[in-house]
Formats: sequence, C-alpha cells, structure tokens
Amino acid sequence: MAAVFLGVRHHSPACARLVERTIEELRPAHVLVEGPAEMNARLDELLLGHELPVAVFSHYRDGHRAATSWAPLCDYSPEWVALRAGRAAGAEVRFIDLPAWHPAFAERANRYADAEVRYAEATERLCRHFAVDSSDALWDRLFEVEPDAGLAARLDAYFALVRGDAEADPGDRAREAYMAAWVRAAVSAAGERPVLVVTGGFHQPALRALTGIRGSDRIVDPAVGAVETAGAAGGAGEPPFDGGGDGWALGADGWPQVPAPPQEARAGSFLVPYSFRQLDAFAGYQSGMPSPGYYQQVWDAGPEAAADGLLRTVVERLRARKFPVSTADLIAARSLAQGLTALRGNPRPARIDVLDGLAGALITDDLDRPLPWTSRGTLSTGSHPAVVEMVAACSGDRTGRLHPATPTPPLVHDVAAQLARLGLDGGHDSSYRLDLTDATDLERSRVLHRLRVLGIPGHGRTAGPEHGIDPVFTEHWERRPSPGREAALVEAGAYGAGLAEAAAAVLSERTQDAEAGADALAVVLFDTVLCGVGDLSERLLTELAARVGELKAPGPLGDVLATALGLWRHDRVYGVARGPLLGAVIDGATERLLWLLEGARGASGVDLPRLRAVVAVRDAVLHAPELLAVSRRTVAAISQRISRDPDTPIDLRGAAFGLHRALGSASGISTDPVEAVRAVAVAGPDALGDWLAGLFALARDEVTGAVESAGGAGGVTGSLVDVLDGLVCALPDGDFLSGLPALRQAFAFFPPRERERIAGQLLERRGVRGSARGLLRTTADPLLIARAGALEENVSRVLSRYGLGAAS
Repeated sequence: MAAVFLGVRHHSPACARLVERTIEELRPAHVLVEGPAEMNARLDELLLGHELPVAVFSHYRDGHRAATSWAPLCDYSPEWVALRAGRAAGAEVRFIDLPAWHPAFAERANRYADAEVRYAEATERLCRHFAVDSSDALWDRLFEVEPDAGLAARLDAYFALVRGDAEADPGDRAREAYMAAWVRAAVSAAGERPVLVVTGGFHQPALRALTGIRGSDRIVDPAVGAVETAGAAGGAGEPPFDGGGDGWALGADGWPQVPAPPQEARAGSFLVPYSFRQLDAFAGYQSGMPSPGYYQQVWDAGPEAAADGLLRTVVERLRARKFPVSTADLIAARSLAQGLTALRGNPRPARIDVLDGLAGALITDDLDRPLPWTSRGTLSTGSHPAVVEMVAACSGDRTGRLHPATPTPPLVHDVAAQLARLGLDGGHDSSYRLDLTDATDLERSRVLHRLRVLGIPGHGRTAGPEHGIDPVFTEHWERRPSPGREAALVEAGAYGAGLAEAAAAVLSERTQDAEAGADALAVVLFDTVLCGVGDLSERLLTELAARVGELKAPGPLGDVLATALGLWRHDRVYGVARGPLLGAVIDGATERLLWLLEGARGASGVDLPRLRAVVAVRDAVLHAPELLAVSRRTVAAISQRISRDPDTPIDLRGAAFGLHRALGSASGISTDPVEAVRAVAVAGPDALGDWLAGLFALARDEVTGAVESAGGAGGVTGSLVDVLDGLVCALPDGDFLSGLPALRQAFAFFPPRERERIAGQLLERRGVRGSARGLLRTTADPLLIARAGALEENVSRVLSRYGLGAAS
C-alpha cells in the first residue's frame, strides 16, 4: 500500500504538467483530488466536454446562514488535469474535500483561495533571497520557467518550508482531517497499487502527518525517469490504516460519508461558465496564478511562445487604441525582455521579464505608483494606458461554455418559460414600453424587476417610477449585452426554484442584512412592490416592519416612512394602497422616529435628511392617524418638548416647533412663531438661519400670512416676514455676512413663486415700486455681492481716514 502526495499551486501549468506525467507513469488505482466531495456522483457531468474555464458553484441557505462558493477549473488547473488524466488512465477519480455548505467554508467564497497570507513571512524571506518583488515572480522563478526535471522535489521542499509550523485555522483543520480520511480509505481499498493525492500545497504536509507518512519520503518524479513512492502507510510493526478516525464515519461502500446539509436548509451544486477575467488576480481573484490568458499560452505552447505572443498582443491592443507604438518600440521591448531574462538568471522568459521589458520600452512618463505585477491586488484606477493594456492582454478574454446536456437548476427553465410567454425573450424588439395600468404590461414589468433584483443581465430600465409617490405610470426597458447571463441564472438558482420565490429570497436577505441601513431598507420596500412577489411580499413587509424598530439614523428611516406612506395613500398601480402590512411599517417607523428625534444631539448646522424625517412624521399623523399607536396629541406634546430642549440641535428645534404648530393648533394649543423667532435671534444669525430652516421645512405658510400673537386672542399683530426683516436689517455688517449663508439656506425651502411673494412684501414695506422678480435674479451669487459690498465700504473708510476719499 502506497500513497503519493502531490502538493500543487492552483492554476499552475508546471504543476498541471507534473500531475499529467505522474498519472501516466504511476498508473494509480485511485486519484484523489481536492474538490467538493458532493460532486463525486456527478463526475460524468463535469467531464461532458465543456469549453473551459468552468466552475462548480455551490450554495447553502438556512434560517441563520447563507453562503456561496466557487471551485473554478481551467485547462491548466492541476485538479482538472488530475480528473481528466486519471479517468483516461482507468483510475477511480474522486473529490475528497468537504462540501461547500460545511461550516469550514463559512467565510470563504473561493474553495481554492490561497493560504499564502498565512505563510507570508516565509515567502517574503524567499523573495528577498531570490531578489524578486512578489510571490508570483518567486513562483515563476522556481517552477514555471525552470526545467521539469526535479520539479516534484522542489515543490515538496517549497511547501514544507512555507507551511513550516504555521497554525491552520479551524476550517482548514476540519478539511484536512476529512481529506485524510479519504486517503486512508483509498489506501486500504487499493491493495498493492498506489494512490495519488492532488491537493493544494498548503495541505500536503498536514495530510502526510495525518495519514502516517513518515521518514525519508520519496516523491514521484517521472521527469527523471523514476517512479518512487512517497512513503508507505504505517511504519514497521504498525497496523495498516483502519479507514476511520477523525470522527468521519465510513459509508457502506467503505468511503467517508459526505456531510449532508440540515433538513431545513436549501443547498446544492451546479456547474457554471467562468471567465479568464474572473480568474485573474488583477480583477480581485484570490487563488493561484494571475494572468490566466498568459498562462494558458504557457500551457499550450511553452514560456517562449507565450512571451512572444504577449509582446505581439500588447502592441496590437495599443495600436488599436491609437497609442503610438513603432516597430522600433517592439524591437526594444523584445530586447529588454531577453536581457532581463538573462540578467535574472531565468532559463526561459518569465511573465515579469516580458512585462518589465514592455514597460521599459513603451512607458516614457513618470509613474506615480508601482507597476501592478510587483504585488498582488486589483488594478488601480488611473493606471497608465500601456499598463492597462498589458494587464488586459495577460488576462485574456476567454469565457467558458457548458455542454448543452449540463443539468441546470429549475430557475433557469422557469425564467426561460416566463420570458417566452410574455414576449420578452428577444425576438425583434430591442426596447419595451410598458403601460403599468395594463395587466399584461404590469406582469412584464414585475418579471423584469425580479431579474434586476437577482442581478441577471440582459435588460435595463431607462425610465419609470422612482419612489412610492412618483406619478409615473409607464416604464421603458431596453435589451442590453448580457455576458455572464448563463452563469448568473445558475447562481441565482440558489435562491429558489421559481423567479418570484428567488426574488423574494433576495429581498428577504437584503432586509435581514444586519448592516443594512434605513436607506437600503427604503429601496428594498419599493423593490418589493415593483417585483409584486404575491403572498411572499407579506413576509417581506413583516420583516421590514420588524427591522424599522432597530434602525438608528432618523434621516434614512424617514425615507422608509415616506415611501411606505406614499404607497399606502396613493398607489394606483401595484395594488398595495391601504394595505395593512404597509400600515405596520408606517406605525413602526413613526414610533421609532419620535424616539430618535427626541434623543437627538449634535453640532450646529442643518441636517436635511433629518428634517425630511420630521416631515414624514407630520404627514403620517395628518394623513394616516388610524394606523398609528401614538395619538396626535401625544406627537404634539413630544414636538413641543423637542422645540424647547436647549440640547437639541437648533434646526431640529425649529422643525419640532413647526410640527407642534401644525398639530397643536388643531387641538386648541396656541403657538406664536413671532415670539419664538425673536427668542432664537438672540443666539445669533447662524442659529436663526438653522432654526428657520427647520421651521420652513415643516411650515412654510407661516411666513406668508398673518400669525396669532401669544396674547392677542386671535388678533393679528404682524407678519413673520416683517419681524424677520426688522431683525436682519438691525444686524451689524459682520453678523449679517456670517449669518447670510444660513439664512439663504432657510429660504431655499420656498419654491420660486413663494419667494417672489416674499420679495413683493419686502418692497411694499419699504414703499418701493419695482419688480419683485428682479430682486431674485442677480448677476452673481448674492453672498459674493454682499461680501464685495462690505469690502468696498471698508476700503472707502480707510481712504477717508487718510483724506483720500472722493469728494461728496
């Protein structure tokens, strides 16, 4: 009994070649591959004849956790080569890793995410020793451009060094224990024939330890003409593997059982098309080699041909974008690349040699950031055009395609059927105008919105209602290019078998998101209505009503209240007007807002979203009192307390005063804005402007009509405009200039026609005949004019002081 362990780097052509040669020479009984064990019964599906890259997409969802994971495979992935070559050699091929729904993958979206962060210290030492900038350049130097002879031994030494005594996290420990159980079972079943184990190099040392491989392990290295075992199962006098241990039960067939998801959970795995862009580290991919287009060429034709191809491709891309590249530039780039290859001691050109040669020949400007291939990470905005094209050429534009016989989740078929039934599946129409008052068009709109919520490309809305009280009854949609549509549909199948169910699940997830603020919940509320998810909308609105009681920001919560109230009062299209569940959202949001507003503290200034929240409370009390658990009199009393609290922000005190007047006057409680304005003016013009902004947000009509005096028993004592005019005119020039921005912001709450009426009142007070509209149309910013006037006056005073002033 013998086990041979090959530690690999994901998506490495050198490792893929080693795996292929090892299988050809070793002819193992079993080939065990790091991958999702739940796919073992469906390996025929995986090997149908797809155009790579593809990925195994796995999903899991229960009442507490939702997770998705991808296991990508391309032509030069060692795992893919192990599956393909192992099957061709007659070996039993199996995936041996935990399913993606296991808690070991709870925080990991990519099964093959590198463990390099955990051994960064070791790779940094190696980078310094070999004088390279990054772990990718180090890998190329040690493995991709070196001769294949001795590759297995170098890989074994490398992974033993970088893993060292590094402590794996609990997820990796669980995975390694499970994979070790598969290895022991395979060795027991193989008799005297060898077993090949292909896993990420980070796991290789641990798997050897867990399976009992000890001593001077020898590695298979067909490139040097020897087939040697990497150690036998057990030592002298030790019992053979029992196939169990580590808590993993064996099934009746003698193999470890695949953990099943909980009965109440929804979980599954499907194949999806993948793309080189998704595989590229410069686009954010977390695993294996960067630049998949380049390494595809390395796999197909070798490093020399890949280097020549990259040079030509970059030049062609730059010329196509009108970037000047001469033949001399190309010759210089080739010469630089060859010189760097020799200088760095590489037997064949490495990717970084070619890229550095291109950069040296084509970039003559000073760069404000390091070249992206000197480290890991996404390409930053503002990169040099030549750098962008180099990265794009290395990335490649290949997108995989699944074999037509590949099974797909039920959602894919449901979407196709609904689009065909409603005439939205293409045809000759590139755009759609939908009348939302027509039942068929409304159903079309709902289907398109459900696809939008699920993130399925192919259609985009260009016009339509934007919020709950938007008086728009038509929508315009257009067909758009849809790269990745097939993969997006398969991945959306994780949310449900039908389109309405899947859209409801996405909306529910967004509602339950612990980090979702009230602004996000307002969008969810309107999306729920647009999607028209039937009975499921009741559950969503119930969840939303529960969430509003947990929110902490008054402004965004006011958006939720305004949206819900607008739909409850005015909806003529979506069938939710006067609905009890919207009523629950309105009640919960109003009560929560009153609590938040009364406890608000903060610096001076105007918080416009918070003022809009007070407006939403006013509208709820005035237009939907039957929905609220709190009475109108109680709201008036709360607003009165807020308006008199000196610790409350001044703009909110003004808004609370306006709310109190709007509600209190109807219940026999008298208020006097004139007296309040005079009291606030003592604090200065800035405070007066902020207070007025709050008042005007709630009660603009107070400044255009006569108001009651506190003791006048209904007598008219004057206009608030008159009072404000007197206060402003009495301000010293410096105070006027400092307070002018706040005062202007306050009067910005008035529409143009009302501002013109106020200007007319001011002219009348002064006995001036003229155009009120002309006062509102200045040739420059009024604040700038006021400051210029103050400056001119100061200059005149200085000139007069020294007898330089102009004659009267």
